[in-house]
Amino acid sequence: MTVRGNILVADDDAAIRTVLNQALSRVGHEVRVTSNASTLWRWIAAGEGDLVITDVVMPDENAFDMLPRIKKARPDLPVVVMSAQNTFMTAIRASETGAYEYLPKPFDLTELLQIVTRALSEPKRMKSSVHADDQPESMPLVGRSAAMQDIYRMLARMMQTDLTVMISGESGTGKELVARALHEYGRRRNGPFVAINMAAIPRDLIESELFGHEKGAFTGAQNRSSGRFEQAEGGTLFLDEIGDMPMEAQTRLLRVLQQGEYTTVGGRTPIRTDVRIVAATNKDLRTLINQGLFREDLFYRLNVVPLRLPALRERAEDVPDLVRHFFKQGEAEGLQTKRIAPAGIDLMKRYPWPGNVRELENLVRRLAALYPQDDIGADIIESELQTAQAAEGIGGGAAHGEELTISQAVEMHLQRYFSSFGTELPPPGLYHRILTEVEYPLVLASMTATRGNQIKAAELLGLNRNTLRKKIRELGVNVYRGAKG
Repeated sequence: MTVRGNILVADDDAAIRTVLNQALSRVGHEVRVTSNASTLWRWIAAGEGDLVITDVVMPDENAFDMLPRIKKARPDLPVVVMSAQNTFMTAIRASETGAYEYLPKPFDLTELLQIVTRALSEPKRMKSSVHADDQPESMPLVGRSAAMQDIYRMLARMMQTDLTVMISGESGTGKELVARALHEYGRRRNGPFVAINMAAIPRDLIESELFGHEKGAFTGAQNRSSGRFEQAEGGTLFLDEIGDMPMEAQTRLLRVLQQGEYTTVGGRTPIRTDVRIVAATNKDLRTLINQGLFREDLFYRLNVVPLRLPALRERAEDVPDLVRHFFKQGEAEGLQTKRIAPAGIDLMKRYPWPGNVRELENLVRRLAALYPQDDIGADIIESELQTAQAAEGIGGGAAHGEELTISQAVEMHLQRYFSSFGTELPPPGLYHRILTEVEYPLVLASMTATRGNQIKAAELLGLNRNTLRKKIRELGVNVYRGAKG
């Protein structure tokens, strides 16, 4: 049965006021509409209304500035805010200032009516506000697509809880970025954020890395060492690539989630722990469960709040915003901001982005670093994307469908670099010397930056993992010694 109420609507757009008035009245609600915040506040102060629906930006006052007054005067009055400024920070501010729900414009009427029914049936007290000074200044997530709006709203609901979150998504979609946002905008933001990548640590060391070890616990353990749980005490522990965790460590992690305590490797005394767990995976954990590689009981302990990040190809409309964002980031590193021709942006929006946002970021940084011109034409974008396709083994290789090698990739970039100055390539002898001297430090730097993780190093270089593995053997790269041989 639909719960009917008195609803106050405030929006300076007459068309939106009309649509909301008709839709809400049709299902039996009493509706009052206004175009300004002052009238809305007068109604609220007089005790009118069971629910408020308001735009954020009003002619006379911002709704976010008015929400604290509403909370003080009528703490049980639910307020739904709408905004065309569909960013992550809008969703966060709506949550932190006490809004019952946030809806991006354009909104879905069916969804809005469902929110109204829920708010009237189960009125909620507004959350305590968080001062803006306590929040990080940079925007951690970028995108205005419907897919990202769903993510923003889910994150806003999770900020003031300690619920365990499982983030899934392809490599490069920004899983660690989301985990950091949950921490930095949540109530544990004053505690540490500690991340551990299961795929980057030898399997026999994972338990020691997670839980720490006592002196003499195993060969080489000359001193006691703290684990990531101890380091994350009072904060958030991010378990990346959880699907690569060995079964023995899974069993110990399950005990922590069930009982809130753990023992160090070689230790006997249980240690109580207070951390929020956020896990992430680019694998299908249910498939791993069926294969006997992942514990089903652990999956359900971790999957309390599932959060799937969309691939970049699923939100191609966000590409222009992301490009501007990465150019802006590059300015802080001394890189020059460029402008990409509309036709080039269209090419980027149609590209499948197998490496997702990480691949796009690498391309933008490359454009800023390698090309002297301020305006990047569609021909340059097309050439860069063709190189990327060849490196990934999609849409054809360097020649006759073959896999692109590091030398070929470097050659393509050098050709474009020299041609951008209107000059020819160096003489053959000098050119091949450049290739020879560039390959080894390039591979070594990538492996060092990723701590020996070949998957991430290959993504950083824009290469197929098998190509990188062959080149490591060929060049004799040893990331631990930093020298050949």
